[in-house]
Amino acid sequence: MKVFISGIAGFLGSHLAEICIKKKYKVVGCDTLIGGTLDNLSDLDVEFHKVDCSDLDKMTEIMRGVDVLCHAAAFAHEGLSNVSPKLVSENNVVGSVSTFTAAIKNKVKRIVFCSSMARYGNAPTPYVEDTKPLPMDPYGISKVAAEDILKILSKTYGFEYNIAVPHNIIGPKQKYDDAFRNVASIMINLILQNRRPTIYGDGNQKRCFSDINDCIQCLEKLMFDPEVKSQIVNIGPDEEFISINDLYEMISNKLKFNKEPIYDKARPNEVYHAFCSSDKARKILSYETKVHLTESLDKMIDYIKLKGPKKFEYNYDIEVETDITPKTWTKKLF
Repeated sequence: MKVFISGIAGFLGSHLAEICIKKKYKVVGCDTLIGGTLDNLSDLDVEFHKVDCSDLDKMTEIMRGVDVLCHAAAFAHEGLSNVSPKLVSENNVVGSVSTFTAAIKNKVKRIVFCSSMARYGNAPTPYVEDTKPLPMDPYGISKVAAEDILKILSKTYGFEYNIAVPHNIIGPKQKYDDAFRNVASIMINLILQNRRPTIYGDGNQKRCFSDINDCIQCLEKLMFDPEVKSQIVNIGPDEEFISINDLYEMISNKLKFNKEPIYDKARPNEVYHAFCSSDKARKILSYETKVHLTESLDKMIDYIKLKGPKKFEYNYDIEVETDITPKTWTKKLF
């Protein structure tokens, strides 16, 4: 079997490639290397292409002979999408549709799309899959748009699809020097530099965090289980909702960092509580929370210590700069 993974050099894509190689599949993938790194693929036997998903001709060419596609590539920057809406929407919608189209032209049998909990927005919590999406920002809207287009194309051309909805995946290989995303990684990187992290708003907003290993086993079934198709499935623990304040306390205690965080005004359109129900994943994917948050954070801390703290990158232009744009971004405070 030949598997194609977009965003293969990123956090999720590289872990997924590793699993597919262990299953003896031929693995091909693409990445722009903006959010990913070849270091994530250094010990993996993959066919790599530095290609932007929006380039339909090149995507069509490199996807020849592929049986299963996992579209993991995205500008996964929910907060940034409010101040750079064109950047995020264009990449997530046009890039996704281009990838789906290339797969159709190559007669790919199954497409798995990695969506986001941002699809739910202000829907009641815990989020369940049959709830009408109520996205609150351009990022969430871009994910729902890509989902809807995928469903229509599946009906039109007869390929199978599944939609994964991971919830704040964390673990080794996650990019920790991106100033715009990955709250736990940002905190760890800052604290290891003896710098105080910033918390937006009052810090009582609640999230759940999913260990990469628990997420991967679900994606594996969504990609390869013949009995699981045309499904939207949340992937994430529903036993461990945690506030951002408590997350900071947990990380700072692990690193013996006895300083208070810096509080700044809330980011625009940030959903206050965002966590899911995992009942469907347990039922059809045999999901189980095997790696709990404290263990996941330990693995991240060890990884970042091994690689060494890094200066933060601001790789994306801010399109709309006003008084609601976080000053941590406009003034590059990280």
